[in-house]
Amino acid sequence: MALQLRPNCEYCDCDLPPDATNARICSYECTFCADCVETKLFNVCPNCGGGFAPRPIRPAQEWRPGVCTTRQVPSDKRVHLKYSVEDVAAHSARIKGVPPDQR
Repeated sequence: MALQLRPNCEYCDCDLPPDATNARICSYECTFCADCVETKLFNVCPNCGGGFAPRPIRPAQEWRPGVCTTRQVPSDKRVHLKYSVEDVAAHSARIKGVPPDQR
């Protein structure tokens, strides 16, 4: 099963195409831009409390049969925060001092 590759930052809604080097994901594939992860979320996923990693870039070229962005199409469904900006800020403030591997 391939990553969903969501098309936008769930916080600021900026576009994050499949080749975006500034896309960050948590272990549940929640997707945010690097700027929001660093300046608003403080490396705390507002949905699960986990940390973030750079989202891998899916190859556009079919190097192996059936494995590329045209064969395993990225999601076009935009996802947005489930919580208010104020709730997200409080959640991040409460957890940001705990290293991701200890959450």
